[in-house]
Amino acid sequence: MPLLSLKSISKNYGATPAVADISLDVERGEFFGLLGPSGCGKTTTLRMIAGLEKPDTGTIEFDGRDITNLPAERRGFGMVFQNYALFPHLNVAENVAFGLRARHRPSAEIKERVKSSLELVQLPGYEKRRVDELSGGQQQRVAIARAIAIEPALLLFDEPLSNLDVTLREETRGELRELVRRLGLTAVYVTHDQEEAFALCDRISVMVGGRLLQTGAPRELYEHPAKLSVARFLGRNNLIQVMRLSSSNERTGEFKTLQGGHTLRMSIQPGELAPLNKPCTLAIRPEHVLLRQAPDGQDNALPVEVREIDFAGATSTVKLDAAGLLLEALVLQPNSFAVGARCAACRAHFTAQRMNLILGPRASRPPGVVRRSAVGEEQLAKHFSRFALIAGGTPALPAKL
Repeated sequence: MPLLSLKSISKNYGATPAVADISLDVERGEFFGLLGPSGCGKTTTLRMIAGLEKPDTGTIEFDGRDITNLPAERRGFGMVFQNYALFPHLNVAENVAFGLRARHRPSAEIKERVKSSLELVQLPGYEKRRVDELSGGQQQRVAIARAIAIEPALLLFDEPLSNLDVTLREETRGELRELVRRLGLTAVYVTHDQEEAFALCDRISVMVGGRLLQTGAPRELYEHPAKLSVARFLGRNNLIQVMRLSSSNERTGEFKTLQGGHTLRMSIQPGELAPLNKPCTLAIRPEHVLLRQAPDGQDNALPVEVREIDFAGATSTVKLDAAGLLLEALVLQPNSFAVGARCAACRAHFTAQRMNLILGPRASRPPGVVRRSAVGEEQLAKHFSRFALIAGGTPALPAKL
């Protein structure tokens, strides 16, 4: 039996639906993520779990008990807020002890729990420090210590790392994951940051427009998006508008791109065919595009022109034009490529193991790489194994598309 269950909960603010008919389960000991763009309803969902908001419809169950109408102070949950919510007139120890005092714990127990909680977040000896004397990372650790000091039945996080710089955020999320695992806690974590959710969570629900679009393990969501809007939101993707040309009796599907008029081929299974001569979408990540020398006549090898190279440290994004079909590839070393270069032997190569076929009406956005966006159709997708692409270079270099 799941520890936490949301059953068809909805929440409206006036005529505006914030959360629409959400159902999900969180298992005991799980680090569960709610991932979505700003305004998608994830924080409202977290506040309903905490008891700070009441759902208009549906029920919330915890450990088999209906807690929908139970006040927040009686749920026994710990919560870490985005802005830390520390009391500036109290020192570190008094902030950590606040929840314990509200529960009328004995003084000796409070002192011991404050000490152990600060040690867990690597702030021993900070009891007498003022909050305004701490860095942002230290303040966040105090907020986490306050949440775990009450030994919560469930730990809730509302984008707790968003105010930290990149380096500190990466350090803190590693410590947070280890802390939750060491204490054997169950956590629900809200974030808009895909990388953060992937690094922390065992399972993730993707939310857009107040609805849950897909729930699964991080790798499953990234490699097998069930909807076009999920594919768009979770990182970059080359979304290629195509039409199927092949017969339903053939095991290799043949598709013609609507931009550039290229023919792409991939293995298909019976019952997984896109409608003949109807628009559908092939999706491939930039990291699955390979830039290399490819002979004429090779399947899924497209001659390209390099439009732009964006250096980003360890990797570079190479933007390509294949006769009007705009693509992106992620490479480790772009030294063999130059902007404006046209290479007859420089080709983009797609392999059937790296492509997803997404069925449904043609997307309204132009084809090419789509970055994170909350906008998109909620179309059912069928996974055909990840489709890789190869475009000019000398050795085969893995690239993201």
